Amino acid sequence: MNKKKIINDPVYGFISIPTDLVFDLIEHPYFQRLRYIKQLGMTHLVYPGALHTRFHHALGAMHLMKMAVETLRIKGQDISTHEEEAVTIAILLHDIGHGPFSHALEHTIVKGVSHEDISILLMNKLNEQFNGQLTTAISIFKGTYARKFLHELVSSQLDMDRLDYLNRDSFFTGVSEGVISSDRIIKMLNVRDDHIVIEEKGIYSVEKFIIARRLMYWQVYLHKTVIAAEQLLVKILERSRELVLRGEKLFATPALNHFLTETINREEFIKDGHLDTFTKLDDTDILSAVKVWAVSDDFVLAKLCSDFVKRKLFQVDITAEPANPKHVAYLNANAIAKYGIKESEVPYFVFTDSIKNNAYRVGDGNIRVLMKDNSVKDIAAASDYSNLEALAKTIEKNILCYSKDLV
Repeated sequence: MNKKKIINDPVYGFISIPTDLVFDLIEHPYFQRLRYIKQLGMTHLVYPGALHTRFHHALGAMHLMKMAVETLRIKGQDISTHEEEAVTIAILLHDIGHGPFSHALEHTIVKGVSHEDISILLMNKLNEQFNGQLTTAISIFKGTYARKFLHELVSSQLDMDRLDYLNRDSFFTGVSEGVISSDRIIKMLNVRDDHIVIEEKGIYSVEKFIIARRLMYWQVYLHKTVIAAEQLLVKILERSRELVLRGEKLFATPALNHFLTETINREEFIKDGHLDTFTKLDDTDILSAVKVWAVSDDFVLAKLCSDFVKRKLFQVDITAEPANPKHVAYLNANAIAKYGIKESEVPYFVFTDSIKNNAYRVGDGNIRVLMKDNSVKDIAAASDYSNLEALAKTIEKNILCYSKDLV
């Protein structure tokens, strides 16, 4: 069978599958599952075009990795064909552990188990199935491989993951502020002291990348309506789990039912064979359940799900200061009076939280700039853009969420 396929990608054009092993990994059910998990979760409720999947993103990041390896080889880096295949596999599988609506899921039914944990578990299982051919890829992904710069191409503040998702998410949302010149950034990459560096002449492209990331967070990832939709889904999953653990029967696919009925901590998840069930979960499991639960006998669950299906999302107030306690008390009293619910059920309709945006974190795998005099500086020190230091600060804001019919 000819495994040297090409894929037509709307962002980059034609993407080639470089080796038979990479083709076989893409064909594997673990990877094919990513076709049914949206990259941006609930964001399509704000930007209707944001229906691209984690499958798209993984292939795009793989394509950028191929370009990065070619660039570094041209500049004299000795990267073997085995290392090239391994770093390609590491970036291809970097998101394989994502669940449906991953952040909502990580907050509720698979608590304490991050998608990074699950990615490594799945890579280990694939490594068994492929007779140890993923060993180097796994060590690169975990950062234990001898050549650290290969790990930085997979996971750092200027990795192929971020370069792809900024371009891809801006393309599908139509938010042009996220467009970055990934080609130029990749062409400016080099290696010094086993670390990825960006050559000084690429500094403006990296500045734009950091600014684009900040803007995309406020305009897309932390858009107040996206937050409203994600929080509503979190509350739905919390309520469904509460009811099931109380002994009530709810419709759910076998995979979803497993995680609703089981209380699993991180250690148990790793040891007790929950992984195979997790690989059967995707967006359709959650959405089919929500549609059925919209006519549940439980008022709270039915109300939340009905609002979700009809896109009647929470009102979200984003402020620098914590919410006014008097206003929260007024909303709480309104919820009890309007819905006839118990006080313990009010947090399903009125609650507070916080959001953070940090476009660049100094000291966390810094973006290093190779200056013309061969010295290496952090981007924040090398840049003459005075706002870059401000972008390195974590911005935290308070949010108050509540049903719109309470005001």
